[in-house]
Amino acid sequence: VQLQASGGGLVQTGDSLRLSCSASGRPFGSVTTAWFRQTPGKERAFVAAIFRSGSSTHYANSVKGRFTISRDNAENTVYLQMNSLKPEDTAVYYCAAGPSLILSSIRSASSYNYWGQGTQVTVSS
Repeated sequence: VQLQASGGGLVQTGDSLRLSCSASGRPFGSVTTAWFRQTPGKERAFVAAIFRSGSSTHYANSVKGRFTISRDNAENTVYLQMNSLKPEDTAVYYCAAGPSLILSSIRSASSYNYWGQGTQVTVSS
């Protein structure tokens, strides 16, 4: 699976952004997809995940209620709608995909085989 992330940018506190991740090379409906983010000097952190059926989503506590992950299997695309953005959301955001994962593993970056190139999100105060 090849992943291409897009949609990042510079916004102000309280603004919204929608990230997109387009996939190719494997039926998208066969993988679990997720978003992670990373700031300089820190490990990649889980943001959100959606199982291949699209019926189950999971979020980091820091984004719950503000971010929404969704997917369009027909378009081979996963989205991350980010609302009420805060300066602490500033990071490089990566999309990831992996085989059908169990719930206990979806928050670990090591569970994912495929990664996009990352897109920068900067939230100014």
